[in-house]
Amino acid sequence: MGLFSFIKGQFIEVIEWTDDTNEIVHQFPVYDKAIKMGARLTVRESQAAIFLNEGQIADVFGPGTYTLSTQNMPVLTALKSWKYAFNSPFKADVYFVNTRNFTDQKWGTTNPIMMRDPEFGAIRMRGFGSYAFRVQDPALFLKEIFGTQSSFSSDQIGGYLKSVIVSGVSDLIGEAKIPIMDIAVQYDELSSALRTKLEPIFNGMGLSLSGFFIENISLPEEVEKMIDRKSSMSIAGNLDQYMKFQAAESLRDAANNPDSGLAGAGASLGAGMAMGQMFNQAMKPSADAVEPQSAAPAHPASPVDTEPCAQCGHGLKPSEKFCPECGTPRLEKKFCTECGGSLSSTMKFCPSCGNKV
Repeated sequence: MGLFSFIKGQFIEVIEWTDDTNEIVHQFPVYDKAIKMGARLTVRESQAAIFLNEGQIADVFGPGTYTLSTQNMPVLTALKSWKYAFNSPFKADVYFVNTRNFTDQKWGTTNPIMMRDPEFGAIRMRGFGSYAFRVQDPALFLKEIFGTQSSFSSDQIGGYLKSVIVSGVSDLIGEAKIPIMDIAVQYDELSSALRTKLEPIFNGMGLSLSGFFIENISLPEEVEKMIDRKSSMSIAGNLDQYMKFQAAESLRDAANNPDSGLAGAGASLGAGMAMGQMFNQAMKPSADAVEPQSAAPAHPASPVDTEPCAQCGHGLKPSEKFCPECGTPRLEKKFCTECGGSLSSTMKFCPSCGNKV
Protein backbone atom coordinates (compact mmCIF):
# COMPACT_ATOMS: atom_id res chain seq x y z
CA MET A 1 0.00 0.00 0.00
CA GLY A 2 1.45 3.34 -1.07
CA LEU A 3 1.61 6.44 1.09
CA PHE A 4 -1.17 8.14 -0.90
CA SER A 5 -3.48 5.16 -0.45
CA PHE A 6 -2.79 5.16 3.29
CA ILE A 7 -3.57 8.87 3.62
CA LYS A 8 -6.69 8.51 1.44
CA GLY A 9 -7.98 5.73 3.70
CA GLN A 10 -7.81 7.94 6.74
CA PHE A 11 -10.53 10.30 5.51
CA ILE A 12 -14.12 9.97 6.75
CA GLU A 13 -16.19 7.45 4.78
CA VAL A 14 -19.39 7.36 6.92
CA ILE A 15 -21.05 10.52 8.21
CA GLU A 16 -23.94 10.07 10.66
CA TRP A 17 -25.17 11.24 14.08
CA THR A 18 -26.98 9.15 16.65
CA ASP A 19 -28.97 11.63 18.73
CA ASP A 20 -28.88 10.67 22.41
CA THR A 21 -28.65 14.17 23.88
CA ASN A 22 -30.77 17.31 24.13
CA GLU A 23 -28.77 19.07 21.43
CA ILE A 24 -30.47 21.02 18.69
CA VAL A 25 -27.32 21.31 16.56
CA HIS A 26 -24.32 18.97 16.58
CA GLN A 27 -21.10 19.44 14.64
CA PHE A 28 -19.83 16.22 13.14
CA PRO A 29 -16.18 15.74 14.18
CA VAL A 30 -14.10 15.67 11.01
CA TYR A 31 -10.34 15.74 11.39
CA ASP A 32 -8.94 18.68 9.49
CA LYS A 33 -12.45 18.98 7.91
CA ALA A 34 -11.39 16.45 5.25
CA ILE A 35 -14.21 14.36 3.73
CA LYS A 36 -13.76 11.71 1.06
CA MET A 37 -15.73 12.22 -2.12
CA GLY A 38 -17.96 9.16 -2.38
CA ALA A 39 -18.42 8.89 1.39
CA ARG A 40 -21.80 7.78 2.70
CA LEU A 41 -24.04 10.29 4.51
CA THR A 42 -26.89 8.97 6.67
CA VAL A 43 -29.53 11.43 7.86
CA ARG A 44 -32.15 9.94 10.17
CA GLU A 45 -35.75 11.00 10.63
CA SER A 46 -36.12 14.32 12.48
CA GLN A 47 -32.65 15.34 11.32
CA ALA A 48 -31.09 17.55 8.69
CA ALA A 49 -27.44 17.71 7.62
CA ILE A 50 -25.85 20.99 6.55
CA PHE A 51 -22.48 21.34 4.78
CA LEU A 52 -20.58 24.61 5.23
CA ASN A 53 -17.76 25.75 2.97
CA GLU A 54 -15.55 28.38 4.59
CA GLY A 55 -18.45 29.54 6.80
CA GLN A 56 -20.96 29.66 3.94
CA ILE A 57 -23.96 27.30 3.86
CA ALA A 58 -23.59 24.99 0.88
CA ASP A 59 -25.90 21.96 0.75
CA VAL A 60 -28.73 20.86 3.07
CA PHE A 61 -29.77 17.19 3.21
CA GLY A 62 -33.02 15.84 4.62
CA PRO A 63 -33.66 12.30 5.98
CA GLY A 64 -32.14 9.55 3.81
CA THR A 65 -28.87 7.92 2.75
CA TYR A 66 -26.59 9.69 0.27
CA THR A 67 -23.32 8.98 -1.51
CA LEU A 68 -21.49 12.25 -1.66
CA SER A 69 -20.62 13.26 -5.19
CA THR A 70 -20.64 16.32 -7.40
CA GLN A 71 -24.12 15.32 -8.62
CA ASN A 72 -25.91 15.54 -5.25
CA MET A 73 -23.81 18.42 -3.88
CA PRO A 74 -24.57 21.12 -6.49
CA VAL A 75 -23.93 24.17 -4.29
CA LEU A 76 -20.62 22.91 -2.93
CA THR A 77 -19.64 21.83 -6.44
CA ALA A 78 -20.32 25.36 -7.70
CA LEU A 79 -18.40 26.91 -4.81
CA LYS A 80 -15.40 24.64 -5.47
CA SER A 81 -15.67 25.22 -9.23
CA TRP A 82 -15.61 21.49 -9.98
CA LYS A 83 -16.35 21.14 -13.65
CA TYR A 84 -15.90 17.40 -13.79
CA ALA A 85 -16.36 14.45 -11.44
CA PHE A 86 -13.85 14.77 -8.65
CA ASN A 87 -12.98 11.90 -6.32
CA SER A 88 -10.31 13.47 -4.15
CA PRO A 89 -11.12 14.52 -0.55
CA PHE A 90 -12.59 17.95 0.07
CA LYS A 91 -12.85 20.15 3.15
CA ALA A 92 -16.17 21.20 4.68
CA ASP A 93 -17.91 21.61 8.04
CA VAL A 94 -20.82 19.23 8.67
CA TYR A 95 -23.62 20.07 11.11
CA PHE A 96 -26.54 17.88 12.06
CA VAL A 97 -29.72 19.75 13.07
CA ASN A 98 -32.31 18.04 15.27
CA THR A 99 -35.76 18.84 13.84
CA ARG A 100 -37.85 16.90 16.36
CA ASN A 101 -40.22 18.58 18.82
CA PHE A 102 -38.59 19.86 22.01
CA THR A 103 -41.45 19.49 24.48
CA ASP A 104 -42.01 20.45 28.12
CA GLN A 105 -40.19 23.76 27.82
CA LYS A 106 -41.16 25.96 30.77
CA TRP A 107 -42.05 29.63 30.78
CA GLY A 108 -43.03 31.91 33.66
CA THR A 109 -43.09 35.55 34.71
CA THR A 110 -39.95 36.51 36.64
CA ASN A 111 -41.59 39.73 37.88
CA PRO A 112 -45.32 40.47 38.33
CA ILE A 113 -47.21 41.90 35.37
CA MET A 114 -49.19 45.07 36.10
CA MET A 115 -52.67 45.15 34.59
CA ARG A 116 -55.95 46.98 35.16
CA ASP A 117 -58.92 44.89 36.23
CA PRO A 118 -62.48 46.29 35.90
CA GLU A 119 -63.44 44.99 39.38
CA PHE A 120 -60.25 45.23 41.47
CA GLY A 121 -58.48 48.08 39.69
CA ALA A 122 -54.70 47.90 39.26
CA ILE A 123 -53.40 44.45 40.18
CA ARG A 124 -50.15 42.46 39.90
CA MET A 125 -50.40 39.15 38.08
CA ARG A 126 -48.09 36.15 37.63
CA GLY A 127 -48.36 33.31 35.14
CA PHE A 128 -46.55 30.16 34.08
CA GLY A 129 -46.95 27.28 31.66
CA SER A 130 -45.14 25.20 29.05
CA TYR A 131 -44.47 25.22 25.32
CA ALA A 132 -42.92 23.11 22.57
CA PHE A 133 -40.86 24.12 19.54
CA ARG A 134 -38.95 22.57 16.67
CA VAL A 135 -36.48 23.70 14.00
CA GLN A 136 -38.51 24.42 10.88
CA ASP A 137 -35.81 25.90 8.64
CA PRO A 138 -32.34 24.47 9.54
CA ALA A 139 -30.42 26.84 7.25
CA LEU A 140 -32.18 29.93 8.60
CA PHE A 141 -31.68 28.73 12.18
CA LEU A 142 -27.93 28.39 11.57
CA LYS A 143 -27.79 31.91 10.13
CA GLU A 144 -29.90 33.65 12.78
CA ILE A 145 -29.20 31.80 16.03
CA PHE A 146 -26.58 29.08 15.94
CA GLY A 147 -23.60 30.58 14.15
CA THR A 148 -20.54 28.31 14.07
CA GLN A 149 -20.48 26.71 17.52
CA SER A 150 -19.61 23.05 17.96
CA SER A 151 -22.96 22.26 19.57
CA PHE A 152 -26.17 23.99 20.61
CA SER A 153 -28.80 22.80 23.13
CA SER A 154 -32.35 23.89 23.94
CA ASP A 155 -31.15 25.44 27.21
CA GLN A 156 -29.02 27.95 25.31
CA ILE A 157 -32.03 29.45 23.57
CA GLY A 158 -34.58 28.81 26.34
CA GLY A 159 -33.97 32.11 28.13
CA TYR A 160 -34.52 34.16 24.98
CA LEU A 161 -37.65 32.25 23.99
CA LYS A 162 -39.01 32.68 27.51
CA SER A 163 -38.55 36.47 27.27
CA VAL A 164 -40.37 36.52 23.92
CA ILE A 165 -43.25 34.48 25.36
CA VAL A 166 -43.65 36.55 28.57
CA SER A 167 -43.70 39.74 26.51
CA GLY A 168 -46.42 38.29 24.27
CA VAL A 169 -48.45 37.06 27.27
CA SER A 170 -48.35 40.49 28.94
CA ASP A 171 -49.38 42.27 25.75
CA LEU A 172 -52.22 39.90 24.84
CA ILE A 173 -53.78 39.71 28.32
CA GLY A 174 -53.63 43.50 28.61
CA GLU A 175 -55.40 43.88 25.26
CA ALA A 176 -57.99 41.18 26.02
CA LYS A 177 -59.22 43.05 29.15
CA ILE A 178 -60.62 39.86 30.66
CA PRO A 179 -61.63 40.22 34.35
CA ILE A 180 -59.23 38.29 36.56
CA MET A 181 -62.15 36.33 38.05
CA ASP A 182 -63.06 35.03 34.57
CA ILE A 183 -59.57 34.44 33.17
CA ALA A 184 -59.34 30.79 34.28
CA VAL A 185 -62.08 29.74 31.84
CA GLN A 186 -60.19 31.45 29.00
CA TYR A 187 -56.89 29.51 29.26
CA ASP A 188 -57.44 27.50 26.06
CA GLU A 189 -58.55 30.52 24.05
CA LEU A 190 -55.63 32.63 25.31
CA SER A 191 -53.15 29.81 24.60
CA SER A 192 -54.40 29.50 21.02
CA ALA A 193 -54.29 33.27 20.50
CA LEU A 194 -50.77 33.51 21.94
CA ARG A 195 -49.52 30.72 19.70
CA THR A 196 -50.87 32.59 16.67
CA LYS A 197 -49.31 35.83 17.92
CA LEU A 198 -45.85 34.34 18.61
CA GLU A 199 -45.58 32.02 15.59
CA PRO A 200 -44.22 34.74 13.20
CA ILE A 201 -41.50 35.62 15.72
CA PHE A 202 -40.43 31.96 15.98
CA ASN A 203 -40.55 31.57 12.18
CA GLY A 204 -38.14 34.47 11.83
CA MET A 205 -35.56 32.40 13.73
CA GLY A 206 -36.15 29.26 11.68
CA LEU A 207 -38.29 27.75 14.45
CA SER A 208 -41.91 26.71 14.78
CA LEU A 209 -43.97 27.06 17.97
CA SER A 210 -45.60 23.63 17.89
CA GLY A 211 -47.41 23.94 21.22
CA PHE A 212 -48.24 26.54 23.87
CA PHE A 213 -50.10 26.12 27.16
CA ILE A 214 -51.09 28.42 30.05
CA GLU A 215 -51.15 26.39 33.25
CA ASN A 216 -51.94 29.10 35.79
CA ILE A 217 -52.40 32.84 36.19
CA SER A 218 -52.38 33.94 39.83
CA LEU A 219 -52.59 37.07 41.97
CA PRO A 220 -50.48 38.12 44.96
CA GLU A 221 -51.29 36.34 48.22
CA GLU A 222 -52.80 39.41 49.91
CA VAL A 223 -55.18 39.98 46.97
CA GLU A 224 -56.25 36.33 47.00
CA LYS A 225 -57.05 36.63 50.74
CA MET A 226 -59.26 39.66 50.04
CA ILE A 227 -61.09 37.70 47.34
CA ASP A 228 -61.56 34.81 49.79
CA ARG A 229 -63.06 37.15 52.39
CA LYS A 230 -65.39 38.67 49.84
CA SER A 231 -66.49 35.19 48.76
CA SER A 232 -67.12 34.20 52.37
CA MET A 233 -69.34 37.25 52.91
CA SER A 234 -71.31 36.44 49.76
CA ILE A 235 -71.80 32.83 50.82
CA ALA A 236 -72.83 33.83 54.36
CA GLY A 237 -75.67 35.99 52.97
CA ASN A 238 -77.90 36.88 55.96
CA LEU A 239 -75.43 37.71 58.75
CA ASP A 240 -78.11 37.34 61.45
CA GLN A 241 -78.82 33.76 60.40
CA TYR A 242 -75.08 33.14 60.04
CA MET A 243 -74.45 34.24 63.65
CA LYS A 244 -77.22 31.94 64.90
CA PHE A 245 -75.69 29.06 63.00
CA GLN A 246 -72.25 29.84 64.44
CA ALA A 247 -73.68 29.93 67.98
CA ALA A 248 -75.37 26.55 67.50
CA GLU A 249 -72.16 25.06 66.11
CA SER A 250 -70.19 26.37 69.09
CA LEU A 251 -72.65 24.77 71.55
CA ARG A 252 -72.41 21.47 69.73
CA ASP A 253 -68.60 21.52 69.81
CA ALA A 254 -68.66 22.31 73.55
CA ALA A 255 -71.05 19.42 74.20
CA ASN A 256 -68.78 17.02 72.30
CA ASN A 257 -65.69 18.12 74.21
CA PRO A 258 -64.93 15.55 77.00
CA ASP A 259 -64.21 16.89 80.50
CA SER A 260 -60.66 16.60 81.79
CA GLY A 261 -60.85 16.94 85.61
CA LEU A 262 -62.10 19.87 87.66
CA ALA A 263 -60.13 22.41 85.66
CA GLY A 264 -61.52 21.06 82.42
CA ALA A 265 -65.03 21.03 83.89
CA GLY A 266 -64.71 24.65 85.02
CA ALA A 267 -63.35 25.75 81.67
CA SER A 268 -66.13 23.91 79.84
CA LEU A 269 -68.76 25.40 82.16
CA GLY A 270 -67.42 28.94 81.63
CA ALA A 271 -67.25 28.44 77.89
CA GLY A 272 -70.77 27.02 77.91
CA MET A 273 -72.15 30.02 79.81
CA ALA A 274 -70.41 32.45 77.47
CA MET A 275 -71.66 30.63 74.42
CA GLY A 276 -75.14 30.41 75.91
CA GLN A 277 -75.21 34.18 76.28
CA MET A 278 -73.96 34.55 72.73
CA PHE A 279 -76.63 32.13 71.54
CA ASN A 280 -79.41 34.02 73.36
CA GLN A 281 -78.15 37.30 71.95
CA ALA A 282 -78.02 35.86 68.44
CA MET A 283 -81.53 34.44 68.74
CA LYS A 284 -83.03 37.81 69.68
CA PRO A 285 -84.81 39.50 66.79
CA SER A 286 -82.86 42.37 65.36
CA ALA A 287 -84.05 45.95 65.62
CA ASP A 288 -84.78 45.91 61.90
CA ALA A 289 -87.32 43.11 62.41
CA VAL A 290 -89.54 45.25 64.69
CA GLU A 291 -92.46 46.64 62.81
CA PRO A 292 -92.69 50.44 62.93
CA GLN A 293 -96.36 50.42 63.87
CA SER A 294 -95.70 48.42 67.08
CA ALA A 295 -93.57 51.21 68.53
CA ALA A 296 -96.12 53.57 70.10
CA PRO A 297 -95.22 56.68 72.11
CA ALA A 298 -94.61 55.88 75.78
CA HIS A 299 -96.58 58.92 76.98
CA PRO A 300 -99.13 60.01 74.38
CA ALA A 301 -100.15 63.63 74.77
CA SER A 302 -103.58 64.23 76.21
CA PRO A 303 -105.83 66.85 74.58
CA VAL A 304 -106.01 68.70 77.93
CA ASP A 305 -102.25 68.60 78.57
CA THR A 306 -100.41 71.90 78.45
CA GLU A 307 -96.81 72.62 77.55
CA PRO A 308 -94.83 75.48 79.11
CA CYS A 309 -93.72 78.29 76.83
CA ALA A 310 -89.99 78.22 76.20
CA GLN A 311 -89.79 81.99 76.81
CA CYS A 312 -92.13 82.85 79.73
CA GLY A 313 -93.31 79.48 81.00
CA HIS A 314 -97.03 80.08 80.36
CA GLY A 315 -99.00 76.89 79.77
CA LEU A 316 -99.84 76.37 76.09
CA LYS A 317 -102.83 74.34 74.99
CA PRO A 318 -102.39 71.83 72.15
CA SER A 319 -104.28 74.09 69.71
CA GLU A 320 -102.16 77.18 70.50
CA LYS A 321 -99.21 77.75 68.10
CA PHE A 322 -98.06 81.00 69.77
CA CYS A 323 -97.84 81.96 73.43
CA PRO A 324 -100.81 84.23 74.33
CA GLU A 325 -98.61 86.00 76.92
CA CYS A 326 -95.35 86.75 75.04
CA GLY A 327 -96.10 85.69 71.43
CA THR A 328 -93.20 83.23 71.24
CA PRO A 329 -93.77 80.49 68.61
CA ARG A 330 -94.49 77.07 70.06
CA LEU A 331 -91.65 74.61 69.62
CA GLU A 332 -92.33 71.53 67.49
CA LYS A 333 -92.71 68.22 69.30
CA LYS A 334 -89.98 65.61 68.99
CA PHE A 335 -90.02 61.86 69.45
CA CYS A 336 -87.32 59.46 70.56
CA THR A 337 -85.77 57.61 67.62
CA GLU A 338 -85.28 54.52 69.80
CA CYS A 339 -88.63 53.99 71.59
CA GLY A 340 -90.89 56.63 69.99
CA GLY A 341 -91.55 58.47 73.26
CA SER A 342 -92.55 62.14 73.24
CA LEU A 343 -89.76 64.63 73.99
CA SER A 344 -89.77 68.28 74.95
CA SER A 345 -87.42 70.79 73.41
CA THR A 346 -85.30 71.05 76.57
CA MET A 347 -84.74 67.30 77.02
CA LYS A 348 -81.29 65.91 76.31
CA PHE A 349 -82.15 62.26 77.05
CA CYS A 350 -85.35 60.28 76.51
CA PRO A 351 -87.14 59.80 79.88
CA SER A 352 -88.47 56.37 78.71
CA CYS A 353 -85.37 54.62 77.41
CA GLY A 354 -82.48 56.95 78.18
CA ASN A 355 -81.51 57.37 74.52
CA LYS A 356 -79.46 60.50 73.87
CA VAL A 357 -81.42 63.08 71.85
